[in-house]
Amino acid sequence: MPDRQLEISAGPREWLGLAVLVLPTALLSMDATVLYLALPSLAAELAPSPGQLLWISDAYGFLVAGFLVTMGTLGDRIGRRRLLLIGAAAFLVTSVLAAFAPTAGLLIVARGLLGIAGATLMPSTLALIGGMFRDPRQRGTAIGLWSAGLSGGVALGPIAGGLLLEWFWWGSVFLLAVPVMVLLLLTGPFLLPEHRDPEPGKLDLASVALSLAAVLPVVYGIKHLAEGGSALPGGIALALGAGAGVVFLRRQRRLSVPLIDLRLFAARPFRNALVVLLGALACVAGVYLFAALYLQQEAALSPIEAGLWLVPSAAAMVLTSVAAPALTRRLPVHRVLAWSLVVAALGFLVLAWTSGIAPLVIGLVLIYLGLGPVMALSTDIVVSAAPPDRAGAASALSETSVEFGLALGVAVLGSVGTFVQSRHDFTTGLTAVAAIGVAVLLAMAALTGRSRRA
Repeated sequence: MPDRQLEISAGPREWLGLAVLVLPTALLSMDATVLYLALPSLAAELAPSPGQLLWISDAYGFLVAGFLVTMGTLGDRIGRRRLLLIGAAAFLVTSVLAAFAPTAGLLIVARGLLGIAGATLMPSTLALIGGMFRDPRQRGTAIGLWSAGLSGGVALGPIAGGLLLEWFWWGSVFLLAVPVMVLLLLTGPFLLPEHRDPEPGKLDLASVALSLAAVLPVVYGIKHLAEGGSALPGGIALALGAGAGVVFLRRQRRLSVPLIDLRLFAARPFRNALVVLLGALACVAGVYLFAALYLQQEAALSPIEAGLWLVPSAAAMVLTSVAAPALTRRLPVHRVLAWSLVVAALGFLVLAWTSGIAPLVIGLVLIYLGLGPVMALSTDIVVSAAPPDRAGAASALSETSVEFGLALGVAVLGSVGTFVQSRHDFTTGLTAVAAIGVAVLLAMAALTGRSRRA
């Protein structure tokens, strides 16, 4: 047994490789929120319409969500390191395009291209970690650190944006990607091993098209209805997306090498983990957008001052993401998840019942204290459930839940908060969003707590 343990234990090269993978992971999630504090200056210079402004905010996240499954499966076939390096080069170029976009329309296009490039990177990082760390305890620690990068990036996005906006123009927030992607391109070939499915089979292009036809119309329909648009176009889009989704699932059952292995969903812990990731990130994205705007518009803080007030919540998330695997050595995973969701719900309750900068910061710290273990443990459950040759596809499902949750939270909860704010005031809008967060998180805590496994 000791020899076997030594055989599967990771060494210094794997831990250095993990550091290389955590950096782009943090950057990719940061890209979903880095614009929050840049929106006022961006709007002043590019003069986008209200609809264009929303698309600038969430086009990235929606296209990441739409392409993740395809890219995760593609990585299993052509090699996860190869896809990661291709994606890094594409992300570098499109980041520069976004930084210097002269119009709102071109910025939306650049954000969409960033989303497609990001979709090549995110499942590759997580799938490579699954192959590099075969010892379950080491893998749990590695995924905890990876989750700290992912969740920390979401929290640190507005902070980095605030620091850059203090001295530079709005486009500088996109140039954060340049040094990170250069580092990945230079070190990745030496520190990261190549992993692929030895018998990948043919990539089913019809399934790729159906997956996009299922996700993108649903995204459009939700956005259209959340923005107060006509019910008919939004309803038609939702119906078309749902229909494509049904056809997609039926096709997966017939294929010998499907784009998504539906057998993974037979395990309740796997299903619950994806639902928790989706719901928790949707709640957090909605309230975080309003918190960043509150600090600037209601509290009249500068971008850098607003960013600094968000530092405690970012630190809380990073710490609990790293500590989560140690907690599961003392308590069952499902209990850690359930109580973490309750802690996050308490943070939303603070935001719903109080107003002012101090209660806002306290509420956000509680939210992110709970979210750290949720991110780390749910991701570990999803990755551990998949066989090694399908790690990319399983990782893509985890990332799809995260990215779709982030974008859905901005589109739906952001629109709900804006609707309430327009009829009352900013504080009431934030209260409405926080109240929804309390209800959703407590419901997920009850769902998770009933499972004896995670």
